[in-house]
Amino acid sequence: MTYAIAEAAQQSGLSIDTLRYYERIELIDPPARDSGGRRAYSDEDLAWLGFLTKLRTTGMPIRLMREYAKLRHHGLASTGRRKKILIEHRADVLARIAELQACLEVLHYKIANYEQCERDLDAATSLEVASA
Repeated sequence: MTYAIAEAAQQSGLSIDTLRYYERIELIDPPARDSGGRRAYSDEDLAWLGFLTKLRTTGMPIRLMREYAKLRHHGLASTGRRKKILIEHRADVLARIAELQACLEVLHYKIANYEQCERDLDAATSLEVASA
């Protein structure tokens, strides 16, 4: 199946401008063209865009994404370097997750503290009303 650029944008969650940008900086190969000369994205193109979106969401720099994209054209000969890029990026993602987890623990603590303050306030208000 093929998709026009608007359909590919909708399917991938990327804007049309982003698709064109990714093509311009060689993150994606120029898609096939239909009989009218319009871009025609394939399911394979959309799968690649999905992978790129995951890399971007996890904070991989564009320069590494470009390197990875270029390496995939070398087939099996480039698997070692592509694997190394992903292993190093995974370490960065795991470190970021740990950092966010520590931040989340602080938020949990603060929320629990405020909930206790509210309970204490409610109890104090109840005592005041009862003694009045």
